[in-house]
Amino acid sequence: MASPGKKAFPLRIDPALWDELQRLAAQDLRSVNAEIEFLLREALARRGIKPKSPGSATANDGD
Repeated sequence: MASPGKKAFPLRIDPALWDELQRLAAQDLRSVNAEIEFLLREALARRGIKPKSPGSATANDGD
């Protein structure tokens, strides 16, 4: 179940990549979902993109 204010998104992912995400998430004491979100924000920041802060987007953003 998605958290309030967050968009649910089904993702198909290579099993080897999933294993690495699980390993990283465990090291950082995060869920795999939180780790993926962290890595996406980090990648956007490297490109100079700063998304709205968590929770500030409306439920219909991107629809």
